[in-house]
Amino acid sequence: MSTAIGIDLGTSNSCVAWVGPNGPVVFADEEGQRTQPSVVAYGHSGAVVVGHRARRNLVYAPESTVASAKRLIGRRFTSDTVKRIISSTAYKIVEGPNADARVEVNGKMLSVPEVSAQVLRHMKKIAEQGLGHEVRQAVITVPAYFNDHQRQATRDAATIAGLDCLRILNEPTAAALAYGFNKGKRQHIAVYDLGGGTFDVSILRLDDDLFEVVATSGDTFLGGDDFDAAIGDHLLELFKRAHNVDLTANRTARLKLRAAGERAKIALTEAEHVELDVPNLARGPRGEELGLTIKLSRDELARIVRPLIQRTFLTCDDALSQARLTRGQIDHVLMVGGMTRPPFIRDAVGDYFGKAPFTRINPDEVVAIGAAIQAHTLTSDNPQASALLLDVTPQSLGIRTVGGFCEVLIPRNTTIPTEATKVFSTAHDNQGEVRVEVYQGESRMASDNELLGQFVLDHLRPAPRGQVKVRIGFEIDSDGIVHVVAEDLDRGAHRDMRIEASSGLTQDEVQSKRFDELDF
Repeated sequence: MSTAIGIDLGTSNSCVAWVGPNGPVVFADEEGQRTQPSVVAYGHSGAVVVGHRARRNLVYAPESTVASAKRLIGRRFTSDTVKRIISSTAYKIVEGPNADARVEVNGKMLSVPEVSAQVLRHMKKIAEQGLGHEVRQAVITVPAYFNDHQRQATRDAATIAGLDCLRILNEPTAAALAYGFNKGKRQHIAVYDLGGGTFDVSILRLDDDLFEVVATSGDTFLGGDDFDAAIGDHLLELFKRAHNVDLTANRTARLKLRAAGERAKIALTEAEHVELDVPNLARGPRGEELGLTIKLSRDELARIVRPLIQRTFLTCDDALSQARLTRGQIDHVLMVGGMTRPPFIRDAVGDYFGKAPFTRINPDEVVAIGAAIQAHTLTSDNPQASALLLDVTPQSLGIRTVGGFCEVLIPRNTTIPTEATKVFSTAHDNQGEVRVEVYQGESRMASDNELLGQFVLDHLRPAPRGQVKVRIGFEIDSDGIVHVVAEDLDRGAHRDMRIEASSGLTQDEVQSKRFDELDF
């Protein structure tokens, strides 16, 4: 018996759902928990623990416990984002053989898809326990702002986990599916997705069974982890004032304060005040234990994290500008992600858009439910009229030109499939070849963007600069695969290249890393 499930593979937490005869069902583990921390703990004996049990290891064995792997997935080791992550994690991040970022735990190098596969397998097993039979197929969600490499890395993680990934679905589209906003009049909705590690906002146009992403924008380093860090830093400063002891270099103490900050954040979602008691953070001059005991209010918490909330609105401004819409033209605002629970965040979003956001579905579960609905549509023998989902290119595509600039041929937020061409001239006298370097990103400088691939069109006719013309053509198909063609308009010669996203693993490596079926 085959059943397709929907998995929200989150930075901080993950969730799995299925559409049954009576509608969507969110699966819980044996303890009744409907969301699972996306944390993987590796034991020296080779044992691997995932979820709530693994999360307890973050304070006691941080070097062998990998959290927030989603921030690393599909990234090159040399990227600025990876450099920032290295400075804030206890586990070791190293360069892989294909220039990808990998983690090193207990002396063993692991690719990020392998780590994420452990989380996916954990969610798969929870679904199998709930259904009573094996699960092989899944729709898995990613942030709309994920680039092609990150999407392929997520697919590779699914393969390693023993899952056939039916589709990689954008999280905001999944949320819109879960809310069922395709019923009725044409409308524009904004999906405000503040999760554990990333923030995305997407503007969608809905018209009956059409779900079209009009624009998306995101901040890949803004999420619940950053809110926890801000609260933890505030507690660090309070401890310093109380005891005149600086714990900045004490990693264990900082992790304890960060964990306390997270507990306060959760508690203040429901309560107006919370008391925090964090013992044994340091030793005093006479060897006595020093801790921190304070009372924190919801208003104080809102002031601590206000700069982070304001950063989300800068991203909202960008998405609305890309969509050429005003705030007043947004009909509905959906809240997605656990960080949208605090009342002060919901109030701030309501003030920004001028309307109260929709919150009737659990923000931790809405994306998984939408993924399950799409999985059901793709596998049902007699599906009802299914929605047409139109995706966009999350980032601009272009080529490197003279001076190291990036000339964009396909701008971000262009609906795919799509194609574009442009004619370029030689930059030097008697130039014999043209090197075509394809980049993805928004920077004017090519070196600040991600290199997707390159090739050479040679044997050009010797001529003064500017006289030989070369036409560059880009095409992106419905699967997001990029085709690039360079044609010498003088002689008719051409070279082409097919760019398929890479996670840093070859397909042979992906297959070799698949978990043993006996493990299930």
